[in-house]
Amino acid sequence: MLKGCHTALITPLTADHALDDDGLEQLVAFQIAEGIDGVLACGTTAESPTLSGDEQNLITRVVCRQAKEQCRAIGGAGSNSTAKTLKSAEYAAQEGADAILLVDPYYNGPSSLEIRKEYVEPVARAFPDLDMIPYVIPGRSGTKLLPEDLGILFFEYKNVNTVKEATGDLDNMARTRACCGDDFSILSGDDDKTFEMMIRDEIKAAGVISVASNVAPGPVTQMVHALQRGDRDEADRLHAALKPLFGMVGVVSEESTPYGMTEVKARNPLPIKTLMNILGMPAGPCRQPLGKMNRAGLDIVLGIAREVHAQSPEVFAPAASFFGTDIAQRLNDPAVLKGLAY
Repeated sequence: MLKGCHTALITPLTADHALDDDGLEQLVAFQIAEGIDGVLACGTTAESPTLSGDEQNLITRVVCRQAKEQCRAIGGAGSNSTAKTLKSAEYAAQEGADAILLVDPYYNGPSSLEIRKEYVEPVARAFPDLDMIPYVIPGRSGTKLLPEDLGILFFEYKNVNTVKEATGDLDNMARTRACCGDDFSILSGDDDKTFEMMIRDEIKAAGVISVASNVAPGPVTQMVHALQRGDRDEADRLHAALKPLFGMVGVVSEESTPYGMTEVKARNPLPIKTLMNILGMPAGPCRQPLGKMNRAGLDIVLGIAREVHAQSPEVFAPAASFFGTDIAQRLNDPAVLKGLAY
């Protein structure tokens, strides 16, 4: 059962879209130095559907070996193929992962009953010594593992003891707590929901698998730990400092076309990678078909970064120190933005 703050690590790429091995090692080292509770390799934030098998294995190996005896290592093994998931889980287990993340199978859209019986159960049976973390995110997967089936899984397989909850539905989360009881861990899958999920008695979330912690692992971890020990004053302070950053995980803007205005949704991990590039952290581009922000979206990300730096400079200070960058200079240098938008 997982508790605390865990980072859904991005996959750093070079300019030609190859895996940035050195950048990967630096990012994991930064997370560990900032006291993160765990690092997730090859989750969907890592653009896992676009990674080759060899790339996924390399990332999993690096995270597991660097995290060893310092923080938890979670292997992202989920896919829309149980056979592929079993193979990924096997490699993660061999490399010493502590847990496996299983995103709901996307596009083929199995029912909750099928997700339980044909997806989570086979992996849980095959790897009884690893914690299984179903990842419920219907907005991206098009399907949903229901609280009732989570309850059955937890009753039958004690290694299915945690869920990453990204439904955005507080009633669904409360239903999960009712079905699974107090010995089951609910982790937030949405940074902007973590605070409320942890303070609500009917949910009692145990922490988060965070995107924002890619750039601010220390402050996000400190907020989660403050909530765990009941220090609301400290948690409120940190939440206020981080709140603008939490709202940046998905960015919606408008684009002018010859046929009128259109909506542009820059979805995770595009905004966080864009921010990391602005801050001078190893991130690089996204893998196609993800691409770049439009200019309006980039301006939103830049505006949030400037707001956070002006009001709460301690949020970005650890990244500046670790990666040797001047945040204030970079936030006001137009050259930094070159190539980050269409």
